[in-house]
Amino acid sequence: MWMIPGQNQSWVSEFILLGFSSDPTTNSILFTVFLLIYLSSVMGNGLIIMLVCMDTQLHTPMYFFLCILSLLDIGYVTTTMPQMLVHLLADSQAISFAGCWLQMYVFGALGITECIFFVVMAYDRYVAICHPLRYTVILNWGLCIQLAAGSWISGFFFSALHTFFTMSLPYCGPNRVNHYFCEGPSVRSLACMDTHIIEMIDLVLSVFVVVTPICLIVASYIHIAKAILKIKSTQGRCKAFSTCASHLTVVTFFYGSSTYIYMRPNSSYSPERDKQISLFYNAFTALLNPVVYSLRNKDIKRAFLKVMGHSRVD
Repeated sequence: MWMIPGQNQSWVSEFILLGFSSDPTTNSILFTVFLLIYLSSVMGNGLIIMLVCMDTQLHTPMYFFLCILSLLDIGYVTTTMPQMLVHLLADSQAISFAGCWLQMYVFGALGITECIFFVVMAYDRYVAICHPLRYTVILNWGLCIQLAAGSWISGFFFSALHTFFTMSLPYCGPNRVNHYFCEGPSVRSLACMDTHIIEMIDLVLSVFVVVTPICLIVASYIHIAKAILKIKSTQGRCKAFSTCASHLTVVTFFYGSSTYIYMRPNSSYSPERDKQISLFYNAFTALLNPVVYSLRNKDIKRAFLKVMGHSRVD
């Protein structure tokens, strides 16, 4: 804690992240589990990036977007999990005010970018299924780069607003955050003033970065479903649906948990439950992406076997 000169008020200079447990044995077990999750996420997503870059047959809009999603996931888990792993074994769980500010901003930026980017991936599937003959014409490389850049710029912009409003609140104690990283709602609950207005601002931001993307994704898949039902062959319908199933699986995990965390009032804040739910859109989604997209995708399998020295996929 430190004092602001000329004011009879103390302000926190650091936060204490309580994490999941204070028991050393439990923390050792959690360290092993989360280390495996983190390494698997980084290696799995890193493998997808490597395969897409190395195999020229994967140089298409769909795999360009998948490569960016993997890059987002690596950054997403790296923003929180390495620090959490250190805190599980260290005596101190402190993070400076500036460090907390930075972690909240980068985590939010990558998370919001991913929210928006799922819409881009849904649009890619919409064009591929509803306008297959014009796929490469509509989704030319210029548009792909613009959609990707727009997602990143929007993510960092909206996160800057969210972080600014949250961290500009007065924090005069306590400074113990019941979470494993500096997540907005958890930190905001420690503010020593009424946060109702900030909650309303966050709700408005959430409409733009969560509700609007969900509506656009639903609209895309309504059109996709109509197009699939028009396909006469059962094999054709199954093939078209399988190209969307992976995206829908990941989207459901990501939006389901993040919507709960960011679109409910502070009055329903439950630290223990929130920590567990945040793992779904932070750690497990990043782990799920390479598993879902690689196991269900023959092109990724073929590229992997090609790198490993095999020539075909059965």
